[in-house]
Amino acid sequence: MNITGREQSVQKKKFWMNDMEAVLVIMVLLIIIGTINVFSASFITAEMNFNNPYFFLVRHLISIVVGAVVFLCAAKFDYHKLRVFVPFLMVFTIGALILVLMAGTSVNGAKRWIGIGFMQFQPSEIAKLVSIIMTASFLGSKIDNHKAIPLLNRTFIIAVLMATAVELEPDMGTGLLVAGIPLLMHFIAGMKIKWIAYTVLAAAVLFGILVTLQSYRLDRIKSWYDPWSQAQGFGYQTVQSLSAIGSGGVFGMGLGRGVSKYSYLPEAHTDFAFAVFSQENGLFAVLFVFGLYVALAAYCGKIARRAGEGFGKMLACGIMLLIVGQAAVNLYMVIGILPVVGVPLPFISYGGTSLILNMASIGVLINIGRYANAETKRRRPDEQNIVIKTERRNLYRLK
Repeated sequence: MNITGREQSVQKKKFWMNDMEAVLVIMVLLIIIGTINVFSASFITAEMNFNNPYFFLVRHLISIVVGAVVFLCAAKFDYHKLRVFVPFLMVFTIGALILVLMAGTSVNGAKRWIGIGFMQFQPSEIAKLVSIIMTASFLGSKIDNHKAIPLLNRTFIIAVLMATAVELEPDMGTGLLVAGIPLLMHFIAGMKIKWIAYTVLAAAVLFGILVTLQSYRLDRIKSWYDPWSQAQGFGYQTVQSLSAIGSGGVFGMGLGRGVSKYSYLPEAHTDFAFAVFSQENGLFAVLFVFGLYVALAAYCGKIARRAGEGFGKMLACGIMLLIVGQAAVNLYMVIGILPVVGVPLPFISYGGTSLILNMASIGVLINIGRYANAETKRRRPDEQNIVIKTERRNLYRLK
């Protein structure tokens, strides 16, 4: 038998060179889809409000350029050193959240933006990533030292304080993410079952309180059960979103031909961007985007498992929850499974700060994967030959 040919057949060619390449390609595909969709969903609003159909597209492209620079820096920077910057990141984020409450730009009754020249950024978006980094730092040390993981710790309390500041803007959806993702990271890290039960109960009580504090939130919950009963009120967005998705059918109306963006669907280029995408591109395109997010979650999980220490594992898990979790919440919101909570769809919804920080998060994830690969090769330099050697032994036995 030709052993050399057999050995070559054992080394199956992979679709990706490695998991990091897969993550990068998925991100680029989502950004391309998002850029096309942002323009298609926004050019009518941009022409009406700013007399320039490219108003939102230009700003989106600027955010992509800035995000690309941040992405490259994050991919090159040793993610282990992020632990050193945790105190600074916490102080900066809390300061920015306080500043936006005092002097932020008010839009639709909410103060969520701080203006810098001709651009604005959202401190609440920064709080999402910072809460993940500081939680990963805390949990990583517990995992590496095989210590019990308590929920009532200083790091989680700080995350809750950040979430409280975001809630005061008001922005309950983002606030829930700022505190909720660190909470899920505690679960993943192996927090005791009794603490999980206590936390779920406390979260349910807190959610009920937050909903009742603002009457419009309770109305949104009511309209969630039957949006058509309030089709001209709080259920309007959901009804218009479902109508847009349903009218797209299997193949869609065609790029740029969707009618929902003609002042029928509020926030057509931001929170409900996926409804416009569904209407114009149809079911197959929707399933393709679903598949990209599912694949991203799978590769995030693989990178997390291979990370050499607790900080890398938890940071990768946090990034997965940040991007894929937001995607799930937004998609469920757009199709009416969840009430309207104002969470953007990563890489597809318009929003500069969100896009830049999501690209930075992917950069950190790729950085974790690179170090995990290097560590694996250092500890097991002959691992890549194990399969071939095993197959060679089997062939000799057959002879």
